[in-house]
Amino acid sequence: MGINLGRVIPLDDLRETGQKLEPLLALVADDLEAINRIILDKAVSDVEMIPELAHHLIDSGGKRLRPMLALASAKLCGYGGNGHIRTASAVEFMHTATLLHDDVVDESATRRGRKTARMIWGNQASVLVGDFLLGQAFKMFVDVGSLPVLRIMSNAAATIAEGEVMQLAAAKNTSTTEDDYLAIINAKTAALFSAAAESGAALTQRPPEEQSALRSYGKNLGLAFQLVDDALDYAGDSSRLGKSVGDDFREGKITLPVILSFRRGSPEERQFWNRTVAGGEINDGDLEQAVSLMRKHKAIEATFERARSYGAIARDALAIFPDSREKDALEQVIAFCIGRSH
Repeated sequence: MGINLGRVIPLDDLRETGQKLEPLLALVADDLEAINRIILDKAVSDVEMIPELAHHLIDSGGKRLRPMLALASAKLCGYGGNGHIRTASAVEFMHTATLLHDDVVDESATRRGRKTARMIWGNQASVLVGDFLLGQAFKMFVDVGSLPVLRIMSNAAATIAEGEVMQLAAAKNTSTTEDDYLAIINAKTAALFSAAAESGAALTQRPPEEQSALRSYGKNLGLAFQLVDDALDYAGDSSRLGKSVGDDFREGKITLPVILSFRRGSPEERQFWNRTVAGGEINDGDLEQAVSLMRKHKAIEATFERARSYGAIARDALAIFPDSREKDALEQVIAFCIGRSH
């Protein structure tokens, strides 16, 4: 018998993430309960540290946004089986695995307001448990029995890993361009959004144009989501974000607000970014100075504006589908992702 610790976040907790997710939550509520049961079952292992560490992250919150996209896209495409539930569960495991790996690469101390797994169990355990969850995810994809879904998810897993390496190469590098940054978040974040959204069309073997539409929807939603996330790291509320404002700054992450501020700044201001973000020499008041420079050069405002543009592309991608409850729910997800900027 494996050890099964912890709990999965109840739906009531998920509803606190915002009114605009209500249509999606209502659409997939029954399936989410089934996903919760699968997650608890598949996070079990006779190796005691695996369920302990996995549940530390699984229980820490999160919106289940990616698996909900997989569920909603399957419903949009008229899927009548139950493979979408296992697919969505595997998507959440993929996401959880990437978070464990991310925190090691980024040397993060907190996530969602709690100590990261690496701070409790160490880097090696975090990486290996992430690998375990990734393995469990692909066992579930195989069980679904859809080669197109397996192909989509395999491509996404490889792309996410490439994105991690790209981000590692760009870390603390102030010469990183906006194109470089977009390539990184397209791989690290948007790839899984895209795969989750496309999986519904793949399960139902819908025409190529519908698969492409959902792939585009997920990709652009993911880009918008990450852009808003990166802007909120400098303009957000710590109590609502579940993390400390300025974490990206302290970790030397080169995100779009930094890139725009660096490009638009004076030579003296660029020296500030080279000292803090690139050099890691951060003194009292530097975060406030960073935010001040971003506001001076409208870098945060521009990041939100770009997010809205990608949100508009995502909305247009859904236009080929007839009006329905499912389509409305997917459109409201865009509003939710963008609305976090207000």
